[in-house]
Amino acid sequence: MEIDTSKAHSARVWNFWLGGKDWYATDKDAGEQITRVYPGIVRTAQYQRMFLSRAVRFLAGEAGIRQFLDLGTGLPTVDNTHEVAQRVAPESRIVYVDNDPLVLAHARALLTSTPAGRTAYIDADVRSPDTILERAAEVLDFSRPVAVTMLGILGHIPDEDGPADIVRRLLAPLPAGSYLAISDGTNTNATLNEATTNYNARLAGDYTLRGPEEVTAFFDGLTLLEPGVVTIERWRPEHPVFEDEQPVDAVCGLAVKR
Repeated sequence: MEIDTSKAHSARVWNFWLGGKDWYATDKDAGEQITRVYPGIVRTAQYQRMFLSRAVRFLAGEAGIRQFLDLGTGLPTVDNTHEVAQRVAPESRIVYVDNDPLVLAHARALLTSTPAGRTAYIDADVRSPDTILERAAEVLDFSRPVAVTMLGILGHIPDEDGPADIVRRLLAPLPAGSYLAISDGTNTNATLNEATTNYNARLAGDYTLRGPEEVTAFFDGLTLLEPGVVTIERWRPEHPVFEDEQPVDAVCGLAVKR
């Protein structure tokens, strides 16, 4: 698949915000444009990455999960899901899913694994949950619990494409004891809302900001773990969060299927 560099792509813009090198001029322009309007976006990207690390460490450690389905993988950076999980449990199996051709080109960096574990990459759109599940079942055992991570991905699915239904279909075949981790930007800041509108004009695909209660609704039917759905810097932080610290305009949560 040919890489279209005429429009910015979310995975590459995100890589730019995280200090990576896998982006093109259009991605840099889009990233700088939203940063000028809303400088907090870089902090948000960093905190989301930290949430991934904390959540996966919990899942592979205390929760005992050994299988991960990572949707909206993005470009490899530091502490990818398989690296975090396999440091805790080397036998962990991870399946990555994304549909950006540049991510596909870098999939070899994601396919490294401990000898005891395994990693795989699926080139698919999250709007095709049946295809994803069929191919993931070649690596993951759906008779055992699986952790599904959807970090920064549901905002790329507009309401008319039924994001809640996609979540339900992905979790339907998974057994009790499986987990769902979600993080997404929120419409809680007027400046971010304006910046996102401008950003969408440059992006190959739009990003939909939702209210915290709308993100919480994606966990319907599951049991949320403490502290529930909160801004991402406040989910089980490793360092104290000062009360006067400006909240990040993104929320996250982790829930288990009973």
